[in-house]
Amino acid sequence: MALRVALVGGPMYDGLYRLLDGTGVEVVVHADHPTLNRAVAARLARGDRIDVLSTHSKYAPSQAEWLRPLDALLPAALVASLAPAAVALCRFGGALLSAPRNIDVRVLWANRSRLGARSVPTTWEELLESDLVFGFPGRESGLFGTFYELVVANGGRLFDDRCHAELASPAASAAAAALAMLSKRAPRDLPDWHYDQVDGALGTGQVALAAAWPGATAALRAAPAGRDLEPHPYLAGAAGLRSYAGCHAWAIPNTCGDLDGAVALLSRLASAEAHAVDAESGSVCARVDVFAAVRPADEIDARRLAVTRRTVADGMITYPPLRRFPAVEDAGWMALHRLLRGEIGVDAALADMQTAAEEILA
Repeated sequence: MALRVALVGGPMYDGLYRLLDGTGVEVVVHADHPTLNRAVAARLARGDRIDVLSTHSKYAPSQAEWLRPLDALLPAALVASLAPAAVALCRFGGALLSAPRNIDVRVLWANRSRLGARSVPTTWEELLESDLVFGFPGRESGLFGTFYELVVANGGRLFDDRCHAELASPAASAAAAALAMLSKRAPRDLPDWHYDQVDGALGTGQVALAAAWPGATAALRAAPAGRDLEPHPYLAGAAGLRSYAGCHAWAIPNTCGDLDGAVALLSRLASAEAHAVDAESGSVCARVDVFAAVRPADEIDARRLAVTRRTVADGMITYPPLRRFPAVEDAGWMALHRLLRGEIGVDAALADMQTAAEEILA
């Protein structure tokens, strides 16, 4: 029987799947990550067979009961070839639940023709004081993640040391107000944007600035506004530059029906060949040897790589490993989404988030 796989979909991820052509693999889910998570959760809860699935370091803890630890399954040399920080993010309770595919951090892209004589802002404060149009996701994980960046960049946090929610702090209030202000000067449909729509708005010149994941680089530079785009470090706050980060990764569920075949496929997806395919699009692939060998295509790409490496080294922030994190994230982005649509104010959005998080984490 063919291996059954569940894959995250989108321009940043689909290029790799050409390695699956002609292998007889059956793709049972291929969707954006929130949709993928919901579909996989439903399938695994009822015991459906999935042999290999795409997951993420922030979501794997919520899937822990369904995932096989990989420490005894993957060759030690393969794990050793992956960035130690990425491997650490993919552990939960001491077990390696997934094998990292890439490391995501955000780079700020500026449209020089839209900026005119104005300089590129280096801080959130400078952006808010300007009239520049900044694109960001208006829904799902991208919206909650941008909120997280603003909170932490300005000295706050979402969870305390015991993982209790702190979603109604002064820093959170300032972050929510900033998102509402930025949304008002952006295209009216921003509350409906996911990552790909943000990239599309940047690539067609609808916005002057937007942050993008490394995997979007090739598509952005090939877009109609690509010649006007230049990379810069992401916006900083009082605590410095902070980009919410994590790893897309591969996992093997307990419902796997062909363990040897799944390990072989996962090993191929973690091979130098596979990581080189991801690196072609600009992704920070998790294999140290492959990413070290990446050479910039031109001066702009050299700047992008330098910014990306600095952000990986100094600017990454990650959520604590919470089993119920997807539910907290959903409650958070839905409240913020209502704020962007003008249905509720900042105080109500924060109160909704805090109440929901307390109930979920209890």
